Amino acid sequence: MSAALSTAAPLVQSLARGATDVPLIEQTIGAFFDAMVARQPEHEALVSVHQGRRYTYRALQADAHRLASALLAQGLNPGDRVGIWSHNNAEWVLMQLATAQVGLVLVNINPAYRTSEVEYALNKVGCKLLVTMARFKTSDYLGMLRELAPEWAHGQPGALEAQQLPHLKTVVWIDEPGQGAEEAGLMRFSALLDQGDAADPRVAQVAAMLKASDPINIQFTSGTTGFPKGATLTHRNILNNGFFIGECMKLTPEDRLCIPVPLYHCFGMVLGNLACFTHGATIVYPNDGFDPLTVLQTVQDERCTGLHGVPTMFIAELDHPRFKEFDLSTLRTGIMAGSPCPTAVMQRVVDDMHLSEITIAYGMTETSPVSCQSSTDTPLDRRVSTVGTVQPHLEVKIVSPDSGEVMPTGRSGELCTRGYSVMHGYWDDPAKTAEAIDAEGWMHTGDLATMDAEGYVNIVGRIKDMVIRGGENIYPREIEEFLYRMPQVQDVQVVGVPDPKYGEELCAWVIVKPGQALDEDAVCAFCKGQIAHYKVPRYIRFVDAFPMTVTGKIQKFKIRDAMKDQLGLAEAKTA
Repeated sequence: MSAALSTAAPLVQSLARGATDVPLIEQTIGAFFDAMVARQPEHEALVSVHQGRRYTYRALQADAHRLASALLAQGLNPGDRVGIWSHNNAEWVLMQLATAQVGLVLVNINPAYRTSEVEYALNKVGCKLLVTMARFKTSDYLGMLRELAPEWAHGQPGALEAQQLPHLKTVVWIDEPGQGAEEAGLMRFSALLDQGDAADPRVAQVAAMLKASDPINIQFTSGTTGFPKGATLTHRNILNNGFFIGECMKLTPEDRLCIPVPLYHCFGMVLGNLACFTHGATIVYPNDGFDPLTVLQTVQDERCTGLHGVPTMFIAELDHPRFKEFDLSTLRTGIMAGSPCPTAVMQRVVDDMHLSEITIAYGMTETSPVSCQSSTDTPLDRRVSTVGTVQPHLEVKIVSPDSGEVMPTGRSGELCTRGYSVMHGYWDDPAKTAEAIDAEGWMHTGDLATMDAEGYVNIVGRIKDMVIRGGENIYPREIEEFLYRMPQVQDVQVVGVPDPKYGEELCAWVIVKPGQALDEDAVCAFCKGQIAHYKVPRYIRFVDAFPMTVTGKIQKFKIRDAMKDQLGLAEAKTA
């Protein structure tokens, strides 16, 4: 089933409702997963390549129940918050399943966070237990925690006390068999798992009391200003979203999905893990962090049929010097999301990676996350030019940011979404929740979009990203799409920077393809006569990389700030 619109008549207003012929799931994640295990206990559920581990559905369930039992033995109760601060591994998905089984709220903590950020996150939601990687590359997670809580050197697991982390009583570090010395006051993950009993009757007793509408997950939104907000999601939110995402991809138990995107983010956890679990498919983690070579190797070795990624990941894979050595012929589908996909990149993904049925998804953490998605049979031109149509059981509309009126089709405005996927709210922040979700239940995304008569949605930018130059509204994505046509351009980002005369001017950061040469004059010559003069970037810089989050989202505000510093620009004064 595709995310087809329930109405066949052409739309006049930018308001669309998703199909409702397939009912929503009204179970908890634990109950749904247990039912899937009963259907196919010996089917492979998880392959963690970098850890050399494989689990059948039955084995994964047994370890998840053991872990749930161990968490209850730590004195945790339904509704308590439990943090996970880690890159991708088997322990992460075990925590996802175990916490859901007994009603603990899993708090996803960004592995890029440093001391002040992790302190804020843990204290904001009152985490009682934290599971963390010990170290990863240059990040010393245990070192950062000890910096915040030196008192733990003399503490006991389960009874930790620290002035800066008053709620946190237990810290568990992810170990490999025989790895590393003991850590004073902290517990190994393997030791925690050993405390549990897969047949512990308390697990089933607690599970029976849970409701699908219970909060089960907190994800911190990567705000560009101020402190991150904790989007609180329920079983119903993310289980249904994972299911309908998998429906768009036409997943079956025969599919093997390679997931190089991070689990701490909805992309990995919902579009990856839950899309697989709701369809009995196999999850494959190529590595703990993204590496294009291990992705290519894993797709070949594990005969993956699906691959997820943000555009920058697909670009890195396609442009890897050894790309042509790998057999990717088993690939069929996957999701590209996170930021707009250049048309040329999508064409290469389809042609060179065999991803003829790749889909595009759009959403935000606060909507669990996907609101719109293309299907495997969406025409390619629509897959590269839109983010598909509204998902089942959801509504989307495009409204005037000023008046709130629904816009006619083809006119841009703010995209709003409503339905089962809208978050429970921001944790302990009713004021911010009310700003985001209006009285009628519509989530205001802050994204500028258009909708055509068939309900296809096109994201044209962020309200805050739109550049107003001398009274002309300019959408950076339009300029980016144009510049991608240059054969020398590997990637490009366009932002607005302050200008005393026009209010704002355009600036383009360009990454040149390896072995190619490009200068400012050539870019300007390419633009001349092809796009309006006011759309030609005033400033052009050639860079090796863009500032981005660990999920691959480009941080345009950092590009803007860097250019302001470099050029000595001040924000234009407004009346």
